[in-house]
Amino acid sequence: MSHNIHGKPVAGRGHIRSECEPVGTNVLAEPIQLPFSGRIAKNRFLKAPMTERLCSWSKGPDDITARGVPSKELINLYARWGEGDIGIIIGGNLMVRYDAVEAFGNSILCDNHDNRIEQFKELSAAAKAHGSLFIAQLSHPGRQGNIALNPNPVSASDVQLKIHWAGNDFGKPRALTVPEIQELVRRYGETAYLCHQAGHDGVQPNVVQGTKPEECQWLCMKLEEAKLDFVDLSGGTFEGRAFEHKKESTKAREAYFIEFAEMIRPHLKKTKLIVTGGFRTSKGMVDAINGGACDGIGIGRPLAAEPFLCKEILEGRVTGALENFVPLPQNTQSSGTQLHQIGLADKAISDWSSQEEVERWVEAFKIETERKRSIYPKIDSSGYPRIHAVAGFEY
Repeated sequence: MSHNIHGKPVAGRGHIRSECEPVGTNVLAEPIQLPFSGRIAKNRFLKAPMTERLCSWSKGPDDITARGVPSKELINLYARWGEGDIGIIIGGNLMVRYDAVEAFGNSILCDNHDNRIEQFKELSAAAKAHGSLFIAQLSHPGRQGNIALNPNPVSASDVQLKIHWAGNDFGKPRALTVPEIQELVRRYGETAYLCHQAGHDGVQPNVVQGTKPEECQWLCMKLEEAKLDFVDLSGGTFEGRAFEHKKESTKAREAYFIEFAEMIRPHLKKTKLIVTGGFRTSKGMVDAINGGACDGIGIGRPLAAEPFLCKEILEGRVTGALENFVPLPQNTQSSGTQLHQIGLADKAISDWSSQEEVERWVEAFKIETERKRSIYPKIDSSGYPRIHAVAGFEY
Protein backbone atom coordinates (compact mmCIF):
# COMPACT_ATOMS: atom_id res chain seq x y z
CA MET A 1 0.00 0.00 0.00
CA SER A 2 1.26 3.46 -0.88
CA HIS A 3 0.18 6.65 0.88
CA ASN A 4 0.23 10.35 0.18
CA ILE A 5 -0.02 13.08 2.81
CA HIS A 6 -3.74 12.37 3.33
CA GLY A 7 -3.24 8.62 3.77
CA LYS A 8 -4.84 7.69 0.44
CA PRO A 9 -3.25 5.11 -1.87
CA VAL A 10 -1.00 6.52 -4.59
CA ALA A 11 0.30 3.75 -6.82
CA GLY A 12 4.06 3.59 -7.22
CA ARG A 13 4.87 6.45 -4.86
CA GLY A 14 6.34 4.37 -2.04
CA HIS A 15 4.84 3.00 1.18
CA ILE A 16 4.96 5.80 3.81
CA ARG A 17 6.10 9.39 3.30
CA SER A 18 6.88 12.28 5.63
CA GLU A 19 3.74 14.38 5.83
CA CYS A 20 3.08 18.08 5.31
CA GLU A 21 0.40 20.32 3.90
CA PRO A 22 0.94 21.23 0.24
CA VAL A 23 2.92 24.45 -0.28
CA GLY A 24 4.10 26.40 -3.29
CA THR A 25 7.64 25.39 -4.24
CA ASN A 26 8.54 28.21 -6.61
CA VAL A 27 11.23 29.46 -4.23
CA LEU A 28 12.97 26.07 -4.45
CA ALA A 29 13.02 26.32 -8.25
CA GLU A 30 14.83 29.66 -8.21
CA PRO A 31 18.36 29.60 -9.67
CA ILE A 32 21.35 30.56 -7.55
CA GLN A 33 24.25 32.49 -9.05
CA LEU A 34 27.44 31.55 -7.24
CA PRO A 35 29.15 34.79 -6.27
CA PHE A 36 32.77 34.26 -7.24
CA SER A 37 32.84 31.70 -10.06
CA GLY A 38 29.72 33.17 -11.65
CA ARG A 39 28.30 29.69 -12.29
CA ILE A 40 24.55 29.32 -12.00
CA ALA A 41 22.81 26.45 -10.19
CA LYS A 42 19.46 25.94 -11.88
CA ASN A 43 17.60 25.61 -8.56
CA ARG A 44 18.21 25.58 -4.80
CA PHE A 45 18.66 21.81 -4.42
CA LEU A 46 22.02 20.21 -3.69
CA LYS A 47 22.71 16.49 -3.67
CA ALA A 48 24.92 15.87 -0.66
CA PRO A 49 27.94 13.58 -0.98
CA MET A 50 27.43 9.94 -0.06
CA THR A 51 29.92 7.08 -0.03
CA GLU A 52 28.97 5.08 -3.14
CA ARG A 53 31.88 2.58 -3.13
CA LEU A 54 31.42 1.64 -6.79
CA CYS A 55 34.93 2.07 -8.17
CA SER A 56 37.58 -0.46 -9.18
CA TRP A 57 39.63 -1.91 -6.34
CA SER A 58 42.87 -3.82 -6.22
CA LYS A 59 42.91 -7.27 -4.66
CA GLY A 60 46.16 -6.82 -2.76
CA PRO A 61 48.49 -4.23 -1.25
CA ASP A 62 50.97 -4.29 -4.14
CA ASP A 63 48.80 -2.68 -6.80
CA ILE A 64 46.96 0.08 -4.99
CA THR A 65 47.29 2.44 -7.96
CA ALA A 66 44.65 0.31 -9.70
CA ARG A 67 42.13 1.55 -7.14
CA GLY A 68 39.49 4.20 -7.66
CA VAL A 69 38.49 4.16 -11.35
CA PRO A 70 34.78 4.97 -11.89
CA SER A 71 32.76 1.94 -12.95
CA LYS A 72 29.85 1.90 -15.38
CA GLU A 73 27.61 1.40 -12.33
CA LEU A 74 28.87 4.64 -10.76
CA ILE A 75 28.36 6.50 -14.03
CA ASN A 76 24.85 5.06 -14.30
CA LEU A 77 24.05 6.22 -10.76
CA TYR A 78 25.10 9.79 -11.56
CA ALA A 79 23.20 9.69 -14.84
CA ARG A 80 20.02 9.06 -12.84
CA TRP A 81 20.74 11.95 -10.48
CA GLY A 82 21.53 14.05 -13.53
CA GLU A 83 17.98 13.40 -14.73
CA GLY A 84 16.58 14.38 -11.33
CA ASP A 85 16.50 18.21 -11.69
CA ILE A 86 19.11 18.88 -8.97
CA GLY A 87 20.85 22.26 -9.01
CA ILE A 88 24.20 21.08 -7.65
CA ILE A 89 25.36 17.47 -7.54
CA ILE A 90 28.27 16.77 -5.21
CA GLY A 91 30.12 13.52 -5.74
CA GLY A 92 31.04 11.09 -2.97
CA ASN A 93 34.48 10.85 -1.39
CA LEU A 94 37.14 11.50 -4.04
CA MET A 95 40.37 10.51 -2.34
CA VAL A 96 43.59 12.44 -2.92
CA ARG A 97 45.88 9.50 -2.11
CA TYR A 98 45.84 5.80 -3.02
CA ASP A 99 46.92 4.79 0.48
CA ALA A 100 44.53 6.98 2.49
CA VAL A 101 40.94 5.98 1.82
CA GLU A 102 37.55 6.13 3.48
CA ALA A 103 36.35 2.74 2.23
CA PHE A 104 36.69 -0.06 -0.30
CA GLY A 105 35.42 1.20 -3.67
CA ASN A 106 36.19 4.92 -3.19
CA SER A 107 36.99 6.97 -6.26
CA ILE A 108 40.59 8.22 -6.42
CA LEU A 109 42.06 10.88 -8.70
CA CYS A 110 45.58 11.88 -7.75
CA ASP A 111 47.28 11.25 -11.10
CA ASN A 112 46.44 10.06 -14.61
CA HIS A 113 48.93 7.20 -14.99
CA ASP A 114 46.29 4.86 -16.45
CA ASN A 115 44.26 7.49 -18.32
CA ARG A 116 41.49 7.22 -15.71
CA ILE A 117 40.56 10.80 -16.39
CA GLU A 118 38.52 9.50 -19.33
CA GLN A 119 36.21 7.63 -16.94
CA PHE A 120 35.95 10.73 -14.77
CA LYS A 121 34.97 12.70 -17.88
CA GLU A 122 32.16 10.20 -18.50
CA LEU A 123 31.05 10.56 -14.89
CA SER A 124 30.99 14.34 -15.12
CA ALA A 125 29.12 14.31 -18.42
CA ALA A 126 26.46 11.98 -16.99
CA ALA A 127 25.89 14.18 -13.95
CA LYS A 128 25.77 17.41 -16.02
CA ALA A 129 23.72 16.14 -18.96
CA HIS A 130 20.56 17.99 -17.91
CA GLY A 131 22.03 21.21 -16.57
CA SER A 132 23.21 20.35 -13.06
CA LEU A 133 26.51 21.64 -11.73
CA PHE A 134 28.84 18.79 -10.75
CA ILE A 135 31.30 19.24 -7.90
CA ALA A 136 33.82 16.75 -6.52
CA GLN A 137 34.24 16.26 -2.79
CA LEU A 138 37.99 16.01 -2.14
CA SER A 139 38.72 13.76 0.82
CA HIS A 140 41.43 12.44 3.11
CA PRO A 141 40.27 10.17 5.95
CA GLY A 142 42.65 11.44 8.63
CA ARG A 143 41.95 9.40 11.74
CA GLN A 144 38.54 8.27 10.43
CA GLY A 145 39.70 5.57 8.03
CA ASN A 146 39.26 1.84 8.68
CA ILE A 147 42.51 0.47 10.18
CA ALA A 148 42.58 -2.46 7.75
CA LEU A 149 42.74 -0.06 4.79
CA ASN A 150 44.72 2.62 6.64
CA PRO A 151 47.21 0.82 8.90
CA ASN A 152 49.40 3.92 9.36
CA PRO A 153 46.98 6.85 9.57
CA VAL A 154 48.06 10.47 9.74
CA SER A 155 45.90 13.30 10.99
CA ALA A 156 45.90 16.77 12.52
CA SER A 157 46.82 15.22 15.87
CA ASP A 158 47.68 11.85 17.39
CA VAL A 159 44.32 11.49 19.16
CA GLN A 160 42.81 8.10 18.33
CA LEU A 161 39.15 7.55 17.48
CA LYS A 162 38.29 4.94 20.12
CA ILE A 163 34.92 3.76 18.93
CA HIS A 164 33.52 1.08 16.65
CA TRP A 165 31.32 2.66 13.98
CA ALA A 166 29.37 0.94 11.22
CA GLY A 167 31.84 -1.95 10.99
CA ASN A 168 34.95 0.22 11.29
CA ASP A 169 37.80 0.22 13.79
CA PHE A 170 40.33 3.04 13.71
CA GLY A 171 44.09 3.05 14.23
CA LYS A 172 46.10 5.49 16.30
CA PRO A 173 47.14 8.33 13.98
CA ARG A 174 50.44 10.13 13.79
CA ALA A 175 50.30 13.93 13.69
CA LEU A 176 51.32 15.33 10.32
CA THR A 177 54.55 17.29 10.15
CA VAL A 178 54.57 20.76 8.57
CA PRO A 179 56.20 19.48 5.35
CA GLU A 180 53.58 16.71 5.19
CA ILE A 181 50.80 19.26 5.56
CA GLN A 182 52.29 21.24 2.70
CA GLU A 183 52.50 18.08 0.58
CA LEU A 184 48.88 17.24 1.34
CA VAL A 185 47.80 20.74 0.29
CA ARG A 186 49.68 20.18 -2.97
CA ARG A 187 47.83 16.89 -3.47
CA TYR A 188 44.48 18.60 -2.97
CA GLY A 189 45.50 21.13 -5.60
CA GLU A 190 46.60 18.44 -8.04
CA THR A 191 43.31 16.57 -7.66
CA ALA A 192 41.36 19.81 -8.11
CA TYR A 193 43.26 20.46 -11.36
CA LEU A 194 42.50 16.93 -12.62
CA CYS A 195 38.82 17.43 -11.75
CA HIS A 196 38.85 20.59 -13.86
CA GLN A 197 40.37 18.59 -16.72
CA ALA A 198 37.60 16.01 -16.28
CA GLY A 199 34.85 18.62 -16.68
CA HIS A 200 33.82 19.18 -13.08
CA ASP A 201 32.42 22.61 -12.19
CA GLY A 202 34.33 22.82 -8.92
CA VAL A 203 35.58 20.99 -5.85
CA GLN A 204 34.48 20.84 -2.23
CA PRO A 205 37.24 20.00 0.27
CA ASN A 206 35.85 17.68 2.95
CA VAL A 207 38.17 18.80 5.73
CA VAL A 208 36.29 20.50 8.60
CA GLN A 209 34.60 18.29 11.19
CA GLY A 210 33.50 18.72 14.76
CA THR A 211 33.92 22.50 15.02
CA LYS A 212 32.09 24.59 17.62
CA PRO A 213 29.63 27.29 16.42
CA GLU A 214 31.97 30.20 17.10
CA GLU A 215 34.86 28.40 15.38
CA CYS A 216 32.69 27.60 12.38
CA GLN A 217 31.45 31.17 12.16
CA TRP A 218 35.02 32.50 12.08
CA LEU A 219 36.05 29.87 9.54
CA CYS A 220 33.11 30.62 7.23
CA MET A 221 34.06 34.30 7.22
CA LYS A 222 37.65 33.37 6.31
CA LEU A 223 36.37 31.10 3.53
CA GLU A 224 34.37 33.99 2.13
CA GLU A 225 37.54 36.09 2.13
CA ALA A 226 39.15 33.26 0.14
CA LYS A 227 36.23 33.56 -2.36
CA LEU A 228 34.50 30.26 -1.80
CA ASP A 229 31.16 30.15 -3.60
CA PHE A 230 29.22 28.29 -0.91
CA VAL A 231 29.51 26.58 2.45
CA ASP A 232 27.57 23.37 3.09
CA LEU A 233 26.74 22.80 6.77
CA SER A 234 26.42 19.08 7.37
CA GLY A 235 27.86 16.03 9.05
CA GLY A 236 29.61 15.79 12.38
CA THR A 237 32.23 13.38 13.65
CA PHE A 238 31.94 9.64 14.19
CA GLU A 239 32.09 10.32 17.94
CA GLY A 240 29.25 12.84 17.85
CA ARG A 241 27.34 11.93 14.74
CA ALA A 242 25.16 14.84 13.74
CA PHE A 243 22.67 12.98 11.57
CA GLU A 244 19.96 12.97 14.22
CA HIS A 245 18.00 15.68 15.95
CA LYS A 246 19.55 16.80 19.24
CA LYS A 247 16.87 19.40 20.03
CA GLU A 248 13.10 19.51 19.67
CA SER A 249 13.41 22.92 17.98
CA THR A 250 15.45 21.51 15.09
CA LYS A 251 13.16 18.48 14.84
CA ALA A 252 10.17 20.78 14.42
CA ARG A 253 12.00 22.67 11.68
CA GLU A 254 13.37 19.45 10.13
CA ALA A 255 16.99 20.45 9.43
CA TYR A 256 19.63 19.27 11.92
CA PHE A 257 21.75 22.42 11.46
CA ILE A 258 19.10 25.09 10.94
CA GLU A 259 19.85 27.06 14.13
CA PHE A 260 23.57 26.73 13.47
CA ALA A 261 23.01 28.21 10.00
CA GLU A 262 21.06 31.15 11.40
CA MET A 263 24.04 32.06 13.57
CA ILE A 264 26.41 32.06 10.60
CA ARG A 265 24.44 33.50 7.72
CA PRO A 266 24.33 37.14 8.94
CA HIS A 267 28.13 37.19 8.80
CA LEU A 268 28.30 36.11 5.14
CA LYS A 269 27.86 38.88 2.58
CA LYS A 270 28.40 36.92 -0.66
CA THR A 271 29.17 33.26 0.03
CA LYS A 272 26.02 31.15 -0.20
CA LEU A 273 24.98 28.96 2.74
CA ILE A 274 23.51 25.52 2.18
CA VAL A 275 22.15 23.28 4.93
CA THR A 276 22.22 19.50 4.55
CA GLY A 277 20.60 16.95 6.82
CA GLY A 278 17.08 16.41 8.14
CA PHE A 279 14.95 17.99 5.43
CA ARG A 280 12.07 15.66 4.63
CA THR A 281 9.13 17.82 3.45
CA SER A 282 8.64 20.58 0.92
CA LYS A 283 7.22 22.83 3.66
CA GLY A 284 10.35 22.43 5.80
CA MET A 285 12.51 23.29 2.79
CA VAL A 286 10.44 26.29 1.74
CA ASP A 287 10.30 27.63 5.30
CA ALA A 288 14.09 27.40 5.62
CA ILE A 289 14.57 29.50 2.47
CA ASN A 290 11.79 32.00 3.15
CA GLY A 291 12.93 32.38 6.76
CA GLY A 292 16.40 33.41 5.63
CA ALA A 293 18.21 30.51 7.33
CA CYS A 294 19.96 29.35 4.16
CA ASP A 295 20.25 29.79 0.41
CA GLY A 296 20.05 26.13 -0.60
CA ILE A 297 18.69 22.76 0.52
CA GLY A 298 21.05 19.81 0.73
CA ILE A 299 19.61 16.30 0.54
CA GLY A 300 21.50 13.05 1.08
CA ARG A 301 19.93 9.71 1.94
CA PRO A 302 16.46 10.54 0.55
CA LEU A 303 18.12 10.78 -2.89
CA ALA A 304 19.42 7.25 -2.46
CA ALA A 305 15.86 6.10 -1.88
CA GLU A 306 14.42 8.05 -4.83
CA PRO A 307 16.84 9.77 -7.22
CA PHE A 308 14.10 11.93 -8.74
CA LEU A 309 12.82 13.31 -5.41
CA CYS A 310 13.82 16.93 -6.16
CA LYS A 311 12.14 16.84 -9.55
CA GLU A 312 8.96 15.38 -8.10
CA ILE A 313 8.85 17.97 -5.29
CA LEU A 314 9.22 20.80 -7.83
CA GLU A 315 6.50 19.26 -10.01
CA GLY A 316 4.16 18.85 -7.02
CA ARG A 317 3.96 15.08 -7.40
CA VAL A 318 5.10 14.52 -3.81
CA THR A 319 5.46 16.78 -0.78
CA GLY A 320 7.82 14.68 1.30
CA ALA A 321 10.50 12.01 1.26
CA LEU A 322 9.97 8.34 1.95
CA GLU A 323 10.38 7.40 5.59
CA ASN A 324 13.44 5.35 6.60
CA PHE A 325 12.96 2.90 9.47
CA VAL A 326 16.45 1.38 9.36
CA PRO A 327 18.02 1.94 12.80
CA LEU A 328 21.15 4.03 13.41
CA PRO A 329 23.97 3.55 12.58
CA GLN A 330 23.02 1.02 9.90
CA ASN A 331 21.01 3.53 7.87
CA THR A 332 24.21 4.66 6.16
CA GLN A 333 24.86 1.13 4.90
CA SER A 334 21.22 0.67 3.93
CA SER A 335 21.45 3.78 1.76
CA GLY A 336 24.56 2.24 0.22
CA THR A 337 22.51 -0.78 -0.79
CA GLN A 338 20.07 1.56 -2.53
CA LEU A 339 22.90 3.35 -4.35
CA HIS A 340 24.12 0.00 -5.68
CA GLN A 341 20.60 -0.96 -6.76
CA ILE A 342 20.38 2.23 -8.83
CA GLY A 343 23.89 1.81 -10.24
CA LEU A 344 23.15 -1.78 -11.22
CA ALA A 345 19.94 -0.62 -12.94
CA ASP A 346 17.56 -2.61 -10.77
CA LYS A 347 13.94 -1.97 -11.68
CA ALA A 348 13.07 -0.95 -8.12
CA ILE A 349 14.86 0.48 -5.08
CA SER A 350 14.25 -1.04 -1.65
CA ASP A 351 11.74 1.03 0.30
CA TRP A 352 12.87 1.43 3.92
CA SER A 353 9.43 2.77 4.88
CA SER A 354 8.31 -0.86 4.63
CA GLN A 355 9.15 -2.69 7.84
CA GLU A 356 9.25 -6.01 5.99
CA GLU A 357 11.86 -4.67 3.57
CA VAL A 358 13.88 -3.28 6.48
CA GLU A 359 13.85 -6.69 8.16
CA ARG A 360 15.03 -8.36 4.96
CA TRP A 361 17.90 -5.90 4.73
CA VAL A 362 18.85 -6.21 8.42
CA GLU A 363 19.14 -9.98 7.99
CA ALA A 364 21.28 -9.57 4.87
CA PHE A 365 23.43 -7.05 6.72
CA LYS A 366 24.02 -9.51 9.57
CA ILE A 367 25.12 -12.17 7.09
CA GLU A 368 27.46 -9.77 5.29
CA THR A 369 28.89 -8.54 8.60
CA GLU A 370 29.68 -12.08 9.72
CA ARG A 371 31.28 -12.84 6.37
CA LYS A 372 33.44 -9.72 6.64
CA ARG A 373 34.50 -10.68 10.17
CA SER A 374 35.49 -14.15 9.01
CA ILE A 375 38.08 -12.76 6.55
CA TYR A 376 39.19 -9.66 8.48
CA PRO A 377 41.63 -7.87 8.13
CA LYS A 378 41.10 -8.58 4.44
CA ILE A 379 38.46 -6.27 2.98
CA ASP A 380 36.94 -7.39 -0.30
CA SER A 381 33.68 -5.47 -0.65
CA SER A 382 31.85 -2.23 0.02
CA GLY A 383 30.12 -3.80 3.00
CA TYR A 384 26.72 -2.98 1.50
CA PRO A 385 24.61 -6.17 1.38
CA ARG A 386 23.18 -6.83 -2.05
CA ILE A 387 19.43 -7.50 -2.11
CA HIS A 388 16.77 -7.18 -4.77
CA ALA A 389 13.77 -5.10 -3.73
CA VAL A 390 10.59 -6.90 -2.75
CA ALA A 391 8.86 -3.88 -1.24
CA GLY A 392 10.39 -1.50 -3.76
CA PHE A 393 10.09 2.00 -5.15
CA GLU A 394 9.96 1.99 -8.96
CA TYR A 395 11.61 5.06 -10.42
